[in-house]
Amino acid sequence: MIEFDDVSVSFGAVEALKNVSLFVEKGALCVLVGPSGSGKSTLMRLVNRLVPLEKGTVRVRGEDIHDLDAVFLRRSIGYVIQSIGLFPHHTVAENIATVPRLLGWSKDVIQDRVKAMLALVGLDDPGLALRYPENLSGGQAQRVGLARALAADPDILLMDEPFGAADPITRQSLRSELLRIHKETGKTILLVTHDPAEALELATTIVVMRDGEKIAAGSPLQITDETSTPFIKALFGDDRTFRRLRFSSVSDLIEERGGVDPEYEIAASADAGEAFAMMLARRVSSLTVVDGGFQPVGRITLDSIVERHR
Repeated sequence: MIEFDDVSVSFGAVEALKNVSLFVEKGALCVLVGPSGSGKSTLMRLVNRLVPLEKGTVRVRGEDIHDLDAVFLRRSIGYVIQSIGLFPHHTVAENIATVPRLLGWSKDVIQDRVKAMLALVGLDDPGLALRYPENLSGGQAQRVGLARALAADPDILLMDEPFGAADPITRQSLRSELLRIHKETGKTILLVTHDPAEALELATTIVVMRDGEKIAAGSPLQITDETSTPFIKALFGDDRTFRRLRFSSVSDLIEERGGVDPEYEIAASADAGEAFAMMLARRVSSLTVVDGGFQPVGRITLDSIVERHR
């Protein structure tokens, strides 16, 4: 869906990107993470041609971006930034309608789309569509920015530190909202963050950047493996082992199928972190795994969790 082929970018004497290659699969929620100045925002902004490419090739949907009209390219990609950038003299509805209006959609279609987007981001309260940005909370404004980016139904969404300015409670709510929207829409999302915990919570794929280079890429489970480099271990912290538990499903760790009946039950859809927490709380070393109909399908043991994540 998005391909960076040996790309390099310099700003004067500063090498912002050095021969970076990366492929973002369709439907991925790919998070670029790393310290300030690592090149993550520069890499993302290459996609919609907000940064000039010095060397290499960027392809979107299989096409070289420099073979595409820049305006057409940008209108086909949703873009969310930390500062939100809502038009202060436009209502919420008018802000969301910005790109559909530029694309020449009919008034009725735009109206229906605005309603759908407000519902999608949880802002369908009566009268909210007619408010101006100055009358919104920070969390509401960020949701409007997300709705605006999704309004023209782009298959790709770029997000540059989208929740960085929000308070911790609002940020957690927005993360949950993004995960829900990604699950419902299946859009390809490329997101930049400086927060390793946010990367682990959101990503299907994590790309670690440092000094303009891609130093690692993989699933959250792969990135936090004990064989990772000292820099990556330091980036994700000493508690990364416990965080890794949430990336394994109980259904993948079933040891015995049928005929087992430990005292406590856990859903097959739960993650290993939930199973581990329940075992600690109940002071047991195994749990019965039940399916969606609450029928036993096997068991999960403490040993199986430890073996998977050692």
